[in-house]
Amino acid sequence: MTTAGHATADAARDTTDNKYFQLLGRVGLAAYGLVHFTIAYLAVRVALGASGAKADKGGALATIAAQPGGRALLWAVTVGLAMLVLWRLGEATVGLRWVQPRHKRIRKRIESALTAVLFGLLAVSAGKLAAGAGADSGNQQKALTARVLALPIGQLLVGAVGVALLAVATYEIYRGVRKKFVEDLDLSTASPTARNAAIRLGQAGYPALGIAYGIIGILIITMAVTYRPNKAVGLDAALSTLAAQPYGTASLLLVAAGLACFGLYCLFDARYRRG
Repeated sequence: MTTAGHATADAARDTTDNKYFQLLGRVGLAAYGLVHFTIAYLAVRVALGASGAKADKGGALATIAAQPGGRALLWAVTVGLAMLVLWRLGEATVGLRWVQPRHKRIRKRIESALTAVLFGLLAVSAGKLAAGAGADSGNQQKALTARVLALPIGQLLVGAVGVALLAVATYEIYRGVRKKFVEDLDLSTASPTARNAAIRLGQAGYPALGIAYGIIGILIITMAVTYRPNKAVGLDAALSTLAAQPYGTASLLLVAAGLACFGLYCLFDARYRRG
């Protein structure tokens, strides 16, 4: 690498280490926690049979927008998520130097890049709703799915997405059960109460998130196999499917509690995230 290249890389690293840049991620994580806490509330409504309750992320954003002062709060969520995108991109490029060994750092940088894309999509959705231009995400999803399934290898592509989601779900459950998320936290300054709360919330939150994503993955695989492009496969459909099972209401309430724990965990993640 040339001298100029080294200087550019050093400047980029200095930026990601800057306390104000770190603040971007912390604010974004808090906004992400608010979204999941709202999803948990909507999941409870689905479990109790509330009419019109839509417990996906789009429904959570719409619920925030519908509250008094909700439009302003939704703009704040949009900005927070955009900050989170920038922070994740910084991690993906020159950040996470504390992670050892090198192959593990590369894996975490790939994770940061992928989550930056997901957070970006969520930020766009929040921004559209805040501006009063929110579209029916369910109909858009079905139209996109129908186009993909119509491709020569469309069923294979859609099925691969479902398998990928199952892999993500398994990983999230593993992270929660094995407490792998603690590696991303610096709890050295936390009180014993805060430390225990962060760990317990993560242990409950990550598996609940994994269960929800796992059901989505199964629904997507089923849709690909049966060639049903109009079948809903989002988070709302997953939670509704869970509610329809024997003991589904109790199971969904447990998942909702777990999602609420994940939302609260995000606040601890924002406070104690390792820089």
